[in-house]
Amino acid sequence: MNPAKRLDRIDGAPPVAVVDIGSNSVRMVVYDGLRRAPSPMFNEKVLCALGRGVAETGALDEEASERALNAIRRFRALCDQMNVSEIFSVATAAVRDASNGSEFIAKAKKLLGVDIGVLTGRQEAAFAAKGVLSGIPDAEGIVGDLGGGSLELVDVSMGKLRDGITLPLGPLRILGETGADIEAATKYIDRQLDRAKLLGNLDGRTFYGVGGAWRNLARLHMAQIHYPLIIVQGYTMDRSTAHSLADFVSRLSPDTLRGIEAVSKSRSETLPLAALVLERLLARTQPKDMVTSIYGVREGLLFGKLKKRVRDSDPLLNASWDFAKRYARSPKHELELCEWTNALFANDKHAETEEERRLRHAACMMADISWRANPDYRSGRALTIISQAAIVGVDHPGRLFLALAVFFRYQGINSKHAPREFVDLIPEDWLERARILAGAMRLAYVLTGAMTGLLPKIKLFIDGKKLVLDMPKKLSDLCGESVAKKLNQLAGAMGLEAEIRRG
Repeated sequence: MNPAKRLDRIDGAPPVAVVDIGSNSVRMVVYDGLRRAPSPMFNEKVLCALGRGVAETGALDEEASERALNAIRRFRALCDQMNVSEIFSVATAAVRDASNGSEFIAKAKKLLGVDIGVLTGRQEAAFAAKGVLSGIPDAEGIVGDLGGGSLELVDVSMGKLRDGITLPLGPLRILGETGADIEAATKYIDRQLDRAKLLGNLDGRTFYGVGGAWRNLARLHMAQIHYPLIIVQGYTMDRSTAHSLADFVSRLSPDTLRGIEAVSKSRSETLPLAALVLERLLARTQPKDMVTSIYGVREGLLFGKLKKRVRDSDPLLNASWDFAKRYARSPKHELELCEWTNALFANDKHAETEEERRLRHAACMMADISWRANPDYRSGRALTIISQAAIVGVDHPGRLFLALAVFFRYQGINSKHAPREFVDLIPEDWLERARILAGAMRLAYVLTGAMTGLLPKIKLFIDGKKLVLDMPKKLSDLCGESVAKKLNQLAGAMGLEAEIRRG
């Protein structure tokens, strides 16, 4: 069978690949299509350290270049094996700044078989910011993308890019300029940050950290506090916490870092300098928090190739719909469930914000995710899949709301078995909403058997102090003890009395 036409692909969209030739690593990510919420099918990086020595010699190191070219040769072979339809490739600071960069690109282009764009600092900054916006559409603050050779800073607001600047503050560049002298490195970083006037706009807003080094800082903090959700995307630290962490790590030796399980061994040499850059940046600014983004240049490159209507769509709801198409017995039923549950949250007591509404709709599209599992494992499977899914457009509390709502849909709305460490991470009123939504899901599935066309004919609404299930006469035979039980449970969770009306 042709791999590009495998039956388990959601819609047969051909995979696409991005090869990112950075100052520290050369990485290829293959995505499951050019879509609003692409999922990585394959991800591999080789730490070539192309940027090492560029500051001193002005040229790419011969051994590092050879490693990078060997990686690119392998990536091309993998793309052929995976029937990748398009390969997009860019190179960043090291190649841009090196005297022999064009020679390297000519060899790489021949191996990869596609054009390789050498990004200017402004282009690199723009792609990084677009990547963050593709995963966090309402981002409001400054994006900081730290690579091996440079730091890109871009102000983002209301889905738009504003001011931006590129600074030679990648750890490999700092090593080349200052060696291992921390005092000299600190002065060098401060001089460069003095040029970034846009940092004056960061106070009270969010700093979005992009890049492998800062992702490692987030993982280290998670390990320190035993954080239960090991998802870097959207991980948030307040300014004081991020500043203290950066200051602490900047003082550690590479040998010490190599002994810390949460830190990638390959980052041990450069992580103290990456932390020092963050420490100096936060020392002069007052953001409210720092949010980590796994989306950057690669995702920004793909995001820019989408049609505007697709770019403007919701990444979370797109991903949730993909879940419905892959897992649900009847995906259209999940769309009906979104509409059917609207009435429950239209009253004053349970009125929704727009964010709560989109989370409810996302949960409805994931509601049938575990039907193939053994009944005793359905709730746990739902909790695991949703809490760990590679989805964006949602923060950690929102992700756990989705997971718990579907967990209660299988486990029962009054279950006491939800993981306490997850429950503690969401607002108390969201836990109540998750149970109510789960109750509506349980009622819907017992009424319809997950088949389409019934929910639009059955009305569920609040009438005074009653929760009313209005059944058309032609469907009255669907009523029974199971329906009455589920309706009573839902009404109880809402502080209402249950009533079944037969039309």
